[in-house]
Amino acid sequence: MDAKKKDKLATAIIYILVGIVVLILAGILGDILITGIPHLSWRFLSSEASSYQAGGGVRDQLFNSIYLLILTTIISLPIALGAAIYLAEYAKDNWVTNLIRTTIQILSSLPSIVVGLLGYLLFVVQFGFGFSIISGALALTFFNLPILTSNIEEAIKGVPQDQREAGLALGLSNWKTIRGIVLPAALPGILTGIILSAGRIFGEAAALIYTAGQSGSTVNYADWNPFSPTSPLNVMRPAETLAVHIWKVNTEGIIPDATIVSAATSALLVIVVIVFNLGARYLGNKLYRKLTAAKSCGNKSNERR
Repeated sequence: MDAKKKDKLATAIIYILVGIVVLILAGILGDILITGIPHLSWRFLSSEASSYQAGGGVRDQLFNSIYLLILTTIISLPIALGAAIYLAEYAKDNWVTNLIRTTIQILSSLPSIVVGLLGYLLFVVQFGFGFSIISGALALTFFNLPILTSNIEEAIKGVPQDQREAGLALGLSNWKTIRGIVLPAALPGILTGIILSAGRIFGEAAALIYTAGQSGSTVNYADWNPFSPTSPLNVMRPAETLAVHIWKVNTEGIIPDATIVSAATSALLVIVVIVFNLGARYLGNKLYRKLTAAKSCGNKSNERR
């Protein structure tokens, strides 16, 4: 077999494997959406969950999931960004750097149930936060940091070295070069890391069962004082998320329409993740074009001067 035939055969095998992956993904998503979407309604999205009677909704679970995602991202993103910048731009190749990378790999391979038990012992029991949103967010930060740090580091390393050298040649300091040139150029890759980690956060259940809890407190959506016990913004209240609600309905639920609630909640979870991914990519690309266009205009004006 000559080189051209080998190349065509290898290309065909790759396309077949990609097609198999796409078909599996489409089959899973299609089954979830086809089964659950017919049961989605405004009443389902805006009403409280029911423990015994049919007809309950997922209003609080949807809010709790989004709130936990935002809170976890706010906590973990600065830490992951700082660690990634250090590893990509400042860290030397020695045993300390190797130890940090090994630790990140170990953390990324931990089962989520282990992270949940760690969060329970540390935040719920030791720190006395109890089953609360802040306990869940801190536990998810441990769960989120490894993949977020690794993706941001790879995105920063993917920026061509010529851009760094150009910034230094213009008299910029190393930090100004990183802040003004490297990070904007790495923004698409950083955004990809945020999206990947956000998907894991939104669909996580095991870690939240032991930290955020399996039930919710009474929430008054007219009270936005974060220190009020009934405020939805209160981080010290227990909070059941969509993923935990699906697990609970399928394992412990005694409501008559448990199958319908589970299917509709699963479809809602998938739809929210897809919408978040598309929205984040759109905003990230728009911000990237704005930053690069502004820098291009600035460079042209400097050249004219």
